[in-house]
Amino acid sequence: MAARGHVQDPNDRRLRPIYDYLDNGNNKMAIQQADRLLKKHKDLHCAKVLKAIGLQRTGKQDEAFALAQEVTVLEPTDDNSLQALTILYREMHRPELVTKLYEAAVKKVPLSEEYHSHLFMAYARVGEYKKMQQAGMALYKIVPKNPYYFWSVMSLVMQAISAKDEKLAQTMFLPLAERMVEKMVKEEKIEAEAEVQLYFMILERLGKCEEALEVIRGPLGEKLTSELQSRERKCMMLYTRLERWPECNALAQKLLLKNPDDWQFYPSYFDSLFHLMDQSWSPPEDGDHCSEGSVHHTVSEVVRFVEERITVEDGKDSRSLRGPYLARLELMHRLRERGYPEENLPGEPLELMVQFFRKFGDKPCCITDLKIYLHLLAPDQHVQFINRLSEAVPLGEQGEDGFTFPEDTKSLQRHLCVCQLTRALGLHHSLDVPGKLRLIAELKAHYRHGLKFGSGALKTELQFSDMYCLMAAHVFIDLWTETGDEDMVWQCLGLLEEGLSQSPSNAQFKLLLLLLYCRLGSFEPVVDLYSSLDAKHIQHDTIGYLLTRYAESLGQFAAASQSCNFSLRFFHSNQKDTSEYIIQAYKYGAFEKIPEFIALRNRLNQSLHFAQVRTERMLLDLFLEADIILSLEESVKAMSLSSEEDDIPWDSLRDNRDLTVFTNWDPKERQLTDEQRTRSMEEESVWLRIRSLTLRLLASLTASGHAPSQQNSEISNENGVGDKSSHLRSLLPELNETLQMAAQIAEKHIQYPLLGPPSTRLASALSIGSCQCQAAALQLSVHLQELESAGLDESSELQTQICNVFKSLVVQLQEMLNKCKGDLLEMKESKLKTQPSLLENLVFFVETVSIVLWTASYCAKILRPLKTSLQKKKKKKKDANSAQPLVVCGFQELSGSLQELLNQAAEHIRGQESGITAQKLASLTLEGFSQDEASFTKVAMEKVQGSYLRSLQEVGDLLKKRAETLKNLKI
Repeated sequence: MAARGHVQDPNDRRLRPIYDYLDNGNNKMAIQQADRLLKKHKDLHCAKVLKAIGLQRTGKQDEAFALAQEVTVLEPTDDNSLQALTILYREMHRPELVTKLYEAAVKKVPLSEEYHSHLFMAYARVGEYKKMQQAGMALYKIVPKNPYYFWSVMSLVMQAISAKDEKLAQTMFLPLAERMVEKMVKEEKIEAEAEVQLYFMILERLGKCEEALEVIRGPLGEKLTSELQSRERKCMMLYTRLERWPECNALAQKLLLKNPDDWQFYPSYFDSLFHLMDQSWSPPEDGDHCSEGSVHHTVSEVVRFVEERITVEDGKDSRSLRGPYLARLELMHRLRERGYPEENLPGEPLELMVQFFRKFGDKPCCITDLKIYLHLLAPDQHVQFINRLSEAVPLGEQGEDGFTFPEDTKSLQRHLCVCQLTRALGLHHSLDVPGKLRLIAELKAHYRHGLKFGSGALKTELQFSDMYCLMAAHVFIDLWTETGDEDMVWQCLGLLEEGLSQSPSNAQFKLLLLLLYCRLGSFEPVVDLYSSLDAKHIQHDTIGYLLTRYAESLGQFAAASQSCNFSLRFFHSNQKDTSEYIIQAYKYGAFEKIPEFIALRNRLNQSLHFAQVRTERMLLDLFLEADIILSLEESVKAMSLSSEEDDIPWDSLRDNRDLTVFTNWDPKERQLTDEQRTRSMEEESVWLRIRSLTLRLLASLTASGHAPSQQNSEISNENGVGDKSSHLRSLLPELNETLQMAAQIAEKHIQYPLLGPPSTRLASALSIGSCQCQAAALQLSVHLQELESAGLDESSELQTQICNVFKSLVVQLQEMLNKCKGDLLEMKESKLKTQPSLLENLVFFVETVSIVLWTASYCAKILRPLKTSLQKKKKKKKDANSAQPLVVCGFQELSGSLQELLNQAAEHIRGQESGITAQKLASLTLEGFSQDEASFTKVAMEKVQGSYLRSLQEVGDLLKKRAETLKNLKI
C-alpha cells in the first residue's frame, strides 16, 4: 500500500494492521479489522476506504463503490484517505474519479504542492491534456520549479499531438509551447537536458529544422549528454530533412572515422553520396566543402574510404569489426540497384562474401549478415559459393556414419553457417526425396555429435548444435508438404521432442512443436509449450495468435477459455500500465517517450488480436454457459453486451502479429510476400466481422423481447422494444453481405507458407455450411416476431414458411454432421493417420446446434402464449376442431429431429473415443528408427492421441448439455 508512512497521522498505528492484511492478500481479515476499528472510530474515513479495498478484492464491487462514495462526498484532505481512494479507484478501472478527489482537495488546500502534483498526475492518467496544462502552471506559480513549468509545456505538445485538426496544432498549440520555452531560454533558466529535448521536439514538429539545428549546435546542445552521439544523430536527421547532403555526407564521414563499426551512419553516408551524384554537386574551389568538413561526392572516393577502414582495422591487433566489410556489400547492392556498370563495381560479390565468411564465419551473426546480400550472387554461382565456403571449414573427426565432424565450437559454427546459407540459396529445396532424406541423416548426425560440446550446459542455455536439429525439422516439413507423407511429420515431432529434452529453453523448438501439434489438431500439448515460452508483455499481442487461433476450434474449451483470459489480462492492464509509464516519464523528464507510450497504448487498443480474443471469449462463454433463451439473456446481461454498439475500431484495426517469429532459411521466393500478409489481414478481418455480427445478433435476440402488436406499438416504441427488434433486422443483411465477401475470399483458395500466418476458420466454416445455417437460424427469429404480431389464427402462409425453415435447418445440420464422420486417428499399414479437419467440423456442428437451440427456445417462448391465446378463443367459440396449428406441429418435428441428430452425434463421438483408445501406440513398431528416435516419436504420438480424446470428451459433454436442454424444451 503506497506511501502510508509519509504522513505522521495519529491514526497510523491503528490502521497499520489493515494495511498489513491487504498487503499479504488476507482481504477478509482486513475487512474484519476495519469493522472493529469503525465501531470505535466512526469518523475514521481511511478505515472505510481500506474496507472498501478489501471488498473490491473479494469481488463485492458494488458494496466497495458505495462505501468509497460515502468518503468521497466528504471531500477528505488527509493523505491516507486520498492515497487509499486512489488505489481503490485504479483497481476499479475508474481513474476519472481520482481527478475529482484531488480537485476537491486542491480547493480546500490551495497551496499544497503535493496535492497539486497528484492532481496533475490524475489528469495524466485520463489524458486530460488541457487540464494538465492548467494544473502544471498552477503548480509552477505555487512552487516555481522548472520541471513543473515544462510539465505544462509538454501538455501543450500533447494537445497538439492528439488534436484532430492538424491546422490547430500547427497554428496554436505548438507555437504557444515554443513561445513558453523561448521565454525560459531568454531568461537563461534552461537547466536540464530534458528541457532542451522538449524544445527540440517542438521545433521539429513545427518543421523549423534550421532553428532546431541552431539549438543543437549551440550552447543548449551541450546539455545533450545522456545518450552517446545524441547531438550528432540529431544533426544528421536535420541535415537529411533539410536535404543538406554535403553536410550529411561530411558528418557521416567524421562519425565513421571515430567508430567504423557504427552501422547507423553508413546508410546516411551512402544516401548522401547518391543525392550528391544526382545533383551533380561539386565542391567549391576555395575553402571547406561545407560547415562539417570535406565531402565525398564520387563512388571512387566512397569506395576508397570504406577500403581504408578495412585496411586500418586489419592492421590492429584488436577484434575485427564487421561494419566496414558489410558496408562494402551494402554499397555493392546500392550501386547495382542504380544500374551502375558491372565492370566499375568495387569487387566481385562472391569474393567479398567469401572474404567476410573467412573473417566472421565462426560468429552466429554471420548467417544473418550474409543472408540479406545473397541476391548479389548469380544463380550459377550458388554451388560454387557454397564450395568455396566449405573449403574454409576445418572438419577433422570422422564418425561411424561416414560424416566428417568439426573438432571445436568455432568450426561447428562455421559448418552450421554453410548449411544455413545452403538452405537460404534453395539448394536443399531442389533435392529429390532420397537426397532430402540423406540430408536429414547428415544434419541429425551433426546435431548429436555437437551435443558433446554442451554436455555441461545449464538447462537455460542452448546447445551449440541446436540449429542442425531445427534445420532437419524444416527439411522434414518440406517432405511432408510436398509428398503428403504423414510419417515425415511424426519423425519431425520426434526429433523436436528430442531436441527439447536436450535444450529445454529453446524457443524455436517450442514454437515449431506448437505449430505442428496445432496443424495435427492436437491442442493439449500446446498449452504447456506456450506457457513455457514465458511470453512477456507485448508478445501476448504479437505471438498470442499462435495459441488462440486453435484453442476453441480444436474442441478444448476449458483451455480456450484460459488462453483468452491470459491474453485479455494483458490488454486490460495495458491501459493502466501505460498511464503509469506516462506519469513516470513526466516525473523524470523523459518527454520524448510520452508520445511513444501513447502510440503503444493506441496500437494495443486497435489490435486485431485484442478484438478477436474479446469476441471469441464472449462467444465461448455463451456456448459453454447458456442453455435456453433465458440463460442466454442472463449471460448477455452479465457481459454488458449490447447489440447496438460495435466497439471494434474497424477503420483503424492493426495487424500486430509477428509473422516472422519462426527462424526461417527459405529462399525469398518461398517466403511470405507482402500480398499474402495483406490477404491474411483481410481474411482475419472478415472472419472477425462474421463472429462479431453473430455475437451482436445473439444479443439482439435476447433484447428484442416480443415484437409489438398493433395496439401495443406505441407503448413498445416508447420502451424501445420496437427499436431493438428492428435492430435485429438491420444486422441480418449486414451478416449476409459479410458472408458474400467471405465466399469470395474462400474461392481464391489463398495458400500461405507453413511458417507464415495460419489460415482462419473462414473457409472451413463456409465449406461445412456452419455460417449459412447459423444465419438461417437467426433469420428465423424475424419470422417469429412477425408471427407474434399476426397471431396463429391468421398466419397460415407465414406458418408454412417457418415450418420450411425448421425443415431446412434440420437438413443443414444433418449435412454438417455427415461431414464430421470419419476416423480422426487411425492405423493404416502400420502408419498413423490423422484427419484434424473432422475435429474442427465437429466443433462447428456444436456451435451451430447451440445457436439453433437458442432460436428454438426463443420460438417456444413466443409460441407458448400464442397457443394458449388460440385455445381460449376456441373455447369461447366452442370450436370442436382440436387440430394443432401448423407451426406448433412443425416445432415438435424440429425438436424430435434435433434430438435424433444429437443422439447420432453422441454415438459418433463414442465410436471415435473407442477407436482412438484402441490404438496401442506403445507396441507400434517404427521401422528405420533408433531406440531413442522411436521413443521420442511415440511420445509425440501419445500426446496427439491424448489430446484427441480430451477434445472429444469436452465436445461430447457440451452436446450432452444441449441434449438435456432439448428434452425440457416444450410448448
